[in-house]
Amino acid sequence: MVAHVHTIAFSGVEVLPIQVQVSLTGGLPAFTIVGLPDKAVAESRERVRAALTAIGLALPPKRIVVNLAPADLQKEGSHYDLPVACGVLTAMGVLPAEEMDGYMILGEVGLDGSIAPVAGVLPAALAARREERGLICPAQQGGEAAWAGDDVEVLAPAGLLELINHLKGAQALGRPRPAVRDDEPPPLDLADVKGQESARRALEVAAAGGHSMLMTGPPGAGKSMLAARLPGILPPLAPDEALEVSMIHSVAGHLAEGRLITRRPFRAPHHSASMPALVGGGLRARPGEISLAHNGVLFLDELPEFSRPALEALRQPLETGRVAIARANGHVTYPACVQLVAAMNPCKCGYLDDPALACSKAPRCGEDYRGRLSGPLLDRVDLHVSVPAVDPFALVPDASPEGSGPVAARVRAAREGQWERAAALSRTSRGGTVPRLNARLDGEALEHVAAPDAAGRRLMGEAAERLRLSARAYHRLLRVARTLADLDGRDGVGRLHVAEALSYRAAPPAGAGAGTPESGAGRRRRGRAG
Repeated sequence: MVAHVHTIAFSGVEVLPIQVQVSLTGGLPAFTIVGLPDKAVAESRERVRAALTAIGLALPPKRIVVNLAPADLQKEGSHYDLPVACGVLTAMGVLPAEEMDGYMILGEVGLDGSIAPVAGVLPAALAARREERGLICPAQQGGEAAWAGDDVEVLAPAGLLELINHLKGAQALGRPRPAVRDDEPPPLDLADVKGQESARRALEVAAAGGHSMLMTGPPGAGKSMLAARLPGILPPLAPDEALEVSMIHSVAGHLAEGRLITRRPFRAPHHSASMPALVGGGLRARPGEISLAHNGVLFLDELPEFSRPALEALRQPLETGRVAIARANGHVTYPACVQLVAAMNPCKCGYLDDPALACSKAPRCGEDYRGRLSGPLLDRVDLHVSVPAVDPFALVPDASPEGSGPVAARVRAAREGQWERAAALSRTSRGGTVPRLNARLDGEALEHVAAPDAAGRRLMGEAAERLRLSARAYHRLLRVARTLADLDGRDGVGRLHVAEALSYRAAPPAGAGAGTPESGAGRRRRGRAG
């Protein structure tokens, strides 16, 4: 007899159907798993053998062959334990074959017959819904699977014995309820930031349009403090965004207790993070920090301290919104549509603009420190913001600074305008769906919604020539100007919006003197001085 049960394999967040075929034949007793299993899958035969013994069942003295089809696809992970165990039990006649054909199964089996959590239950449940099957998963992740909808039957047993009893009618497993995250601390409030009015304004602009931002200033100026308060002014995830983000975290094994993620992710990796840790990869091509921050914020503090290869690997995902990890046995793609926020000191010691504290290598140390960042990477940053040292008198203001609430309301109003505009353009566009945020606009859609008036066009032309803007920088300037008009409640982009956008593009970092790498005027001044 050959028994068939269904499970899955993962290629990024994509789910591939796998059929577990179990054959019991005569011959010397053996238990073999074929179909390109990795070490964890091959070891499942020992876990299954011990688990069946623990619940009072013994493997028959026959040759047991388990085939994971298709056989030319690499199988990785411990989630194959439960499908293998169910396949063996079906072949033994313990479980009904007809009923098992209606489920997708995944879970890790313990030596005592318990079923342990595994990664990827949420995308597995969504795949089960598409194939009109039920899902069998670990008890701790039943709430995660329940998010797939009421039309998916979810069985979440704590152990093999519970599953057998349910399928035989001796015990009834209740349907799990969707797990809700209700223990998250409130976001940090922008009212905690004293002074830094220009940086607060830039943060609001970045939040409204989803723009990338680089803050430069001395230690203690409040760069990290500002970045940490960005999530508090961002709107919550839309239902489709929440599901997409939760799927990535589920595949990575980071979905705590199966609770759906409703807040925008905020990932802040240490500067010692490797390239695979940032963009994804490793032995099983797991998602990196940029994918875990999908639809949220990736904050890179002390930006020049990151390794050069790791930073350069971010360039392509920042443009395309996805990461493609190439391996000899295939390619894995993860979503990576993030809002990059970075912070850095003006030089190694951090006090380049303070003669009393600067080191003896100034100003050369500032040029060398900023030289760790490539021009193409900086060209992908929309807002370059100076964050000077805080005036001590600003720390004890007469009135409390504006909190996150009013700022979040303005950001949400600006984003709602962008969403409505994108929906209208998508209905009339021949190029397909138009991005919902200004930071992602491109091509015909960008020209249509962000074209400045006559005065703004003249200013854009003069700035492009004077600052030697690349085509990418020019388009990013247009996107920022469009966001400023949205915050201003204007339908069109005017000269004032272009001027403010230029101030974020061309403003020199604190203490750096001449300007950003795209500032041709700065380079000419240094040339004359030499």
